[in-house]
Amino acid sequence: MVTRRNFLRTAGLAAAGLTVNGVGGTLKAMDADSYRRVNGANKKVNLACVGIGYRGGDIIKEFEKTGFANVVALCDVDMGAKHTQEIMNKYPKAKRFKDFREMFDKMGNEIEAVSVGTPDHSHFPICMMALALGKHVYVEKPMACTFYEVELMMEAAKKHPNVVTQVGNQGHSEANYFQFKAWKDAGIIKNVTEVVAHMNNPRRWHGWDTNIYKAPEGQPIPQGMDWDTWLMAKPYHDYSNKYHHGNWRCWYDFGMGALGDWGAHIIDTVHEFLELGLPYEVIPVKLEGHNDYFFPMSSTIQFRFPRRGDMPAMDITWYDGVNNIPPVPAGYGVSELDPNIPTVAGGKIQPAKLNPGKIIYSDELIFKGASHGSTLSIIPEEKAKEMASKLPEVQKSTSNHFANFLLACRGEEKTRSPFEIHGPLSQVFSLGVLVQRLNAPIKFDRASKQITNNEFGNAMLAGVPPRKGWEEFYKI
Repeated sequence: MVTRRNFLRTAGLAAAGLTVNGVGGTLKAMDADSYRRVNGANKKVNLACVGIGYRGGDIIKEFEKTGFANVVALCDVDMGAKHTQEIMNKYPKAKRFKDFREMFDKMGNEIEAVSVGTPDHSHFPICMMALALGKHVYVEKPMACTFYEVELMMEAAKKHPNVVTQVGNQGHSEANYFQFKAWKDAGIIKNVTEVVAHMNNPRRWHGWDTNIYKAPEGQPIPQGMDWDTWLMAKPYHDYSNKYHHGNWRCWYDFGMGALGDWGAHIIDTVHEFLELGLPYEVIPVKLEGHNDYFFPMSSTIQFRFPRRGDMPAMDITWYDGVNNIPPVPAGYGVSELDPNIPTVAGGKIQPAKLNPGKIIYSDELIFKGASHGSTLSIIPEEKAKEMASKLPEVQKSTSNHFANFLLACRGEEKTRSPFEIHGPLSQVFSLGVLVQRLNAPIKFDRASKQITNNEFGNAMLAGVPPRKGWEEFYKI
C-alpha cells in the first residue's frame, strides 16, 4: 500500500522523472514522412488498434463502419482470451502483438493512426509513444489517470502539431455538442452559476467490503496473458480477476471510477463552451464507504470555477451512487430512458430514478440534459414554450466521432475533442478522483497548477513514480 510517508519520500516530479521541457529519453521520432496527412478522398487510414476486447472491440467496429479505416495491426495483452477472438477473426490479415512497443518497433512505417481502447492507467504510455512516432491518436476517455500525465500528453501533442488527436467522448460529435454551441452563441445559455451532474447507476464495486486493508490476493496469471505489460508503468500488483475484465475501473491504482467514466459524457459541453478550464477548489461534500483502495459507494463532489471574462463564477456538483440522487427543480418532469445513453457495464438503467445527466442553472433559465449526444430542454414546460420561437437553428453534424477522427487524419476535418480541448476536462476529473482518494478538500492554483493546502495531494498530481523501464514515457 502507498502511504503518505513513503509516497512523500519517493514521489514528486523529479522522482517520477516527469518533465515538460525534458530532453533525452529513448523514444525516437521518425522522419518528416511520419507526419504526413493521408491524401486522397478514397484513401483509407492504416489503423493499429491497441486493446481489442470489450470497449476496444467496440471502437474498432465503429471505425469499420465509417469505411475510412484499414486495420493493419491488432495489439492486446490477452490475445488468447474469448473476448478478443471476435476481432481477431474479423481481421485475419492484421498483424498481431501483445506489446504495443513491439508493434511500433516492427511495423511503425505501416501505421498511420492508433486507436487506444485499454484500461485507463495504460492510455498514457501508449499515446506518448504514438505521438513521439508521429502517429494520429484516438484514445478512450479519460485521457490518463493523473493530472501531470494529461499535462504531458497535451505538451506532446503541441510538439507535433501535424498529428491528429481525438478523445472518445463521442457525444462531442452529436446533437448536444452543436445545440449547446448554438444556444451559447445565441445567448440562450448565459450567466450559468451552477451545474448539477449525476450518474446514479450501480457500479462494479458497489457491495464490496469497504473495510478493506490490503490488495486482493494474487491468483495464477491466465495462460497466454502478458500481465507485466498490462501493468505498464504502475507498481507491480499480483494478478487478480478483481482487476481484469473491466474491474480495473474500481481501483484507484488503475481506473477513474464513475467520474472518470461518465463525467466526459455529461459535463463535456458545459466545460468547453463555458470555458471553465481548471477549478480553484474541489470539495468532497459526501464520500460514503471511503477507503484507500477503491472508489466510494457514493460521492458528492463540488468543483468551484472562477469568473471567466463576462461569465460569472460557477460550481459543478457531481453526484454518483445508487442512493445519492440530487434534488431536482420544480417542473423537472420525468427522467426518460434516452436511447442515446448506453447501458452501464455492470449495472442496469434505473427508470424509477434519474438517468445519467445534468441540470444547468442560469440567472434566467434552467436546462435539463442527459448524457452523450442527448440534447438539452428548457424547464419547466411553460418556459420552454415561451422560448420556442427564440431558439436558433442548430447545425447538423457532418460526421460521427469516429469518422471525424479519420477524416481529420485525411486532412478533411478538424477533430472536435483533441487533446488541447479535452485535456483540461480530464484534469478536472483527476482532481476529483484525487479528492475522493484523500477524503479532503483541495485548493488549486490555476496559474502554477499546484495544490496549495495539501502537500500529499500536491505530490499525487504526478502519481507514483513509474516502474523501472517505463520512465522514458514521461519525457518529451
